[in-house]
Amino acid sequence: MTQNSKTEDDTIDLKELFFSLIAQWKLIALCIILSLICALLYIRVTPSTYSTDALVQVEDGKSAASAALMGELKEISGGLGQKSPADAEIEILNSRMVLGKVINDLNLNIKVLDSKNTVLGRLMSAEQGQLKFDAQGVSYSTQQHHFLIKQLDVPNYYLDKKLNLNFKPDNKFTLSYKDKILVEGLLNQTNQFNDTYGTWKINISSQNPFEQEFIISKLSLPSAVKALKLNYGVAEKGKMTGVIGLNYSGEDKQHITNVLNHVLAIYHEQNIERKTLESKQTLNFLDQQLPELKQQLEKSELKFNEFREKYNTVDVTQESELMLKQNIELEKMRIELKQKQAELSAKYTPDHPLMAEINAQVSALNQKTSELNQSIKKLPETQRLYLQLYRDVKVNTELYTALLNSYQQLKIVKAGEIGNVRIIDTAVEPDRPIKPKKLIILILSLFVGGFIGVLIALLRNMMRSGIKDSTEIENNLDLPVYATVPRSPVQESRIKLLKKKKTIPVLAVKHSDDIAIESLRSMRTAIHFALSSAKNNLIMISGPAPEMGKSFVSTNLATILAQSDKRVLIVDADMRRGYLNKYFNQDNQPGLAEFLNGQSDIDSIVKTTEIPNLSVVTRGKSPTNPSELLSSSKFKEFLDLIADKFDHVIIDTPPVLAVTDGIIISQFAGVNLVIARYAKTQMKELELTINRFEQVGVKVNGIILNDIQRSSAGYGYGYNYSYGYKAAKDQD
Repeated sequence: MTQNSKTEDDTIDLKELFFSLIAQWKLIALCIILSLICALLYIRVTPSTYSTDALVQVEDGKSAASAALMGELKEISGGLGQKSPADAEIEILNSRMVLGKVINDLNLNIKVLDSKNTVLGRLMSAEQGQLKFDAQGVSYSTQQHHFLIKQLDVPNYYLDKKLNLNFKPDNKFTLSYKDKILVEGLLNQTNQFNDTYGTWKINISSQNPFEQEFIISKLSLPSAVKALKLNYGVAEKGKMTGVIGLNYSGEDKQHITNVLNHVLAIYHEQNIERKTLESKQTLNFLDQQLPELKQQLEKSELKFNEFREKYNTVDVTQESELMLKQNIELEKMRIELKQKQAELSAKYTPDHPLMAEINAQVSALNQKTSELNQSIKKLPETQRLYLQLYRDVKVNTELYTALLNSYQQLKIVKAGEIGNVRIIDTAVEPDRPIKPKKLIILILSLFVGGFIGVLIALLRNMMRSGIKDSTEIENNLDLPVYATVPRSPVQESRIKLLKKKKTIPVLAVKHSDDIAIESLRSMRTAIHFALSSAKNNLIMISGPAPEMGKSFVSTNLATILAQSDKRVLIVDADMRRGYLNKYFNQDNQPGLAEFLNGQSDIDSIVKTTEIPNLSVVTRGKSPTNPSELLSSSKFKEFLDLIADKFDHVIIDTPPVLAVTDGIIISQFAGVNLVIARYAKTQMKELELTINRFEQVGVKVNGIILNDIQRSSAGYGYGYNYSYGYKAAKDQD
């Protein structure tokens, strides 16, 4: 082998690859069609999924109630870094507190499945049931039938279990689990039952019950929340923006809109309730304190007035007035700290720094008040009593007035409390589904089908490790290629079918202008020069294995030679499986087997055909010992008789590697041709075939490469004809 040929073996011929794909366009088109069918089926059985979204803004604000009642007491910063105000709200939006109330309000914990709602059912049925969730219950309806589950309370044991619902005559229904009937009740009323696991309360309403079975389930709260979160998403828009995006997807666009809006309503309601909780607790405290303070004020005023009436006007010294003012201020501060202490106790534990600070201030005021009271006791009796009564009136009046002002302010604050979240966008009903993306799926199916088709075509091409180029034969075996016979477009789709029929048309007669016939016609010159130096006019055509196209080539070559005014005989020497009789509409018997067995003479087995100048010898009845018959002197006698009567004798033989018949016949033939099939015959097979001939001293004159596919069109169907002519001339 030359260096140039080695280089070609190591490279990929893109032209051949391209033509091989074109030759398998039917396979690629089939894969594309199948892919489109699968895509259409997927679109047909997959329900449309819609998605809706909403926006919520979170504001990092302070409590108005705390500012009104407590003032700016102290700023405490406990965070080590910045934290988005939306993080906590996202967790609340995902909490069971919010989602659980949505599930209970809209009955999302009841699951209903139609037993006919399968892939095959959706494919065959055009009508699909409508499932609806609302505060009344869960309804399932079609154009003719409908039912509504108003109440479904099951024992805890049957939570998340699949229960079979069947409607019975006389407005009855049954619930069963694992083929065991658990409940049998009446429609359009509440049914209550007790069993070993607990109490059942079921209310199913239906005027036109269904006939098919339904599978229903009562989900536990964790399962219902988990099922809701499969289609529910919450995330912050951007980083540190405080804007939260919510989305919810499902098959019913009205249902998903209602669910997401209900989530927003419950979340906003709990947020406001949380923000007004401090004001509520403070108002409750003031509601208890104000009546008591008013009563104490009235009592202190009454005692003070009685004292003044009894003693008339008392002159209070400067020292007494100073003590009085100090006592009033201390008492006022103590009461205010008590109020703050009560307020903070609703929010913090006793160990909190704010609580510890308030408690310390209250203790200090109590100590100062106690010391001042001891000083007042040292005053004269009348002054002391006056100071005590006046102090009580003054303290109760100022305290009552301050608390009354705070009460009114908190009333105003509570009325104006809006929370720290603002709903920017509510959920709106979507117009278009988000999936399946029909156009994208169809386009992808075209690409996927084409890719799979090309991949299969390339794999088939790779698996075809047989001979694909006549040059490969010439370089490896040093034998001329007499012809490269392309695949006939007429015969391509009919070869296997024609073998099953009684007659097979001869292509050289029916379609004399076919490209395969043209290639065989062009090798007549090469055969003429080969016969000029041969010992006789016998041309044997064999092959390494079955289905090489020996009979096709032999028949059409014989027809072409006969059309050139030559007397031609074609002999079917494949006495095992030969079928040359079908080409000429002849009976198998009598044939070659009968002549070799001595049952018929030469004139009875040589049959004329409808083709002028062409005769045929069929194989006859299949003998049990064809190799022995071909090795006998009778076969040599047969060849001597026909060689003198005809210009050309073409002998079609069995596969060489399968049986020895071809090797036996080759010893008598003047020209021996071997047929190899494109992409099917392995080079090793061809080498073994040539070796078989060489072992008995027979030289193969040339090779015919048959069934060249269109992918090799660029390699010149006429190239090897001239080469064969030159080779035959060289042999001469």
